[in-house]
Amino acid sequence: MSYNLITEQMRTLKLHGMVLALENVLTSKQASHLDTVQLLELLLQQELEHRLTRKIDRLKMRARFRYNASLEEVTATSKRNLDPHQLASLSTCNWLTKAENLLITGPTGAGKSHLASAFGNQACLNGYKTLYYNAQKLFYALRMSKMDGTHRKLIAAISKADLLIIDDFGLQKLDDNNRMDLMEIIEDRHGLKSTLVASQLPVSAWHEIIAEPTLSDAILDRITSSANRIELKGESMRKNK
Repeated sequence: MSYNLITEQMRTLKLHGMVLALENVLTSKQASHLDTVQLLELLLQQELEHRLTRKIDRLKMRARFRYNASLEEVTATSKRNLDPHQLASLSTCNWLTKAENLLITGPTGAGKSHLASAFGNQACLNGYKTLYYNAQKLFYALRMSKMDGTHRKLIAAISKADLLIIDDFGLQKLDDNNRMDLMEIIEDRHGLKSTLVASQLPVSAWHEIIAEPTLSDAILDRITSSANRIELKGESMRKNK
């Protein structure tokens, strides 16, 4: 069987990583130093790595993070009230395995959105399906979905994500529709999936933002129970740029 036919069949089977690996092996003349088992092992390993990379790229693209941030770029200092031990623990994504939540609060410019994006990217690297929303855009999307008949589909997609990131929560008080949608999403995810909420307001002020006592209690009870918290401090990082 010719080389062209082999690679054509590999592409038909969507073994694109193997095609690249075989090309590299032949170009570097490694083939003569590998026995059949070693060559097959190399091709399979390259295929697995290729598929994993593509999966991570797809997860990041679907998440639509605000920043292309990495936890490796985050400096944990007492000045920012960012504990390096907590950061290291959260970077393992065990909190996602346990369906725990993460609440990030702090003043404007403290780096909440950047840190939320970094945790989201870390989740994607570990194979977790992640969705990132600015709070206002989330509620707008939910409102529009009611008009075009896709509301149930959107609610289901949001509820199924391994990690839902709601950024800039609390910039405006919620109306009746926002409250009901948020309650349904949080209820569907409670104990099953993780939610990350980033806000410039302290958690103690969220009750007023939700603005309806009964629903506020229900939503916050589900969000804050089994939640990890990061309360960023310090001057705006934007001033230092």
